[in-house]
Amino acid sequence: MFHLLLTQPLFNALILFYKYVTFGDLGLAVIALTVALRFALYPIFYKGIKSQMLMQRMQPEIKRIQTELKSDKVKQTEAMLALYKSHNTNPFSGLFYTFIQLPILFAVYRIFMTGITAESLKDLYSFVPAPAEFNSMFLGLIDVSKPNWWIVIIATAASFLQSYLMNKQSMARGTPVQPGMKYMAYLAPVLTLAILPKLSAAIGLYWTTTAIFSIFQQERITKQLKSQEKQ
Repeated sequence: MFHLLLTQPLFNALILFYKYVTFGDLGLAVIALTVALRFALYPIFYKGIKSQMLMQRMQPEIKRIQTELKSDKVKQTEAMLALYKSHNTNPFSGLFYTFIQLPILFAVYRIFMTGITAESLKDLYSFVPAPAEFNSMFLGLIDVSKPNWWIVIIATAASFLQSYLMNKQSMARGTPVQPGMKYMAYLAPVLTLAILPKLSAAIGLYWTTTAIFSIFQQERITKQLKSQEKQ
């Protein structure tokens, strides 16, 4: 069922991008598919960032409640629930918006891990013609079906930049970044550097494009939410 609902449609989309948009460049097709997915997930991404901003603004009130009612856990819980209700938010909504994206991300990874082979081409729909020849190169320079250190380095740098800007935006909003959260944010680049050398460059391209596109999306959504608050 997972294959029919997610993996197969995304694989067909990749082949369509490969044939008709990027004209036989698999690397560009991976980037095009990633951008299309980011646009499709934009409403979820928007709600996640909005929830994150609300929770950050509520931190002073949360700390006040925790301090004033630390001896009475029942009243503390009631006060916290009332606070969340008054701001029309849920402390777990940010995690929900993250987890709801995971099935799509897992499907994309399965496509790139499997690669495009004669066996995988059997999953094409009847209206999607199989490529007569298949070229796994990106800009004629990098074979994205194999691991590539240049892609790993770029993906790690993009992941680091995304984490850095997220922390910087939090501080700009007047919300101090907790040391634990700060180190967790920089765990992503470390994991990127540890995992990607073993995987195909196609996954690295997807990883890089996702990080870069997320930076621009987050900046745009943050400005949009700030402008709405001023109205």
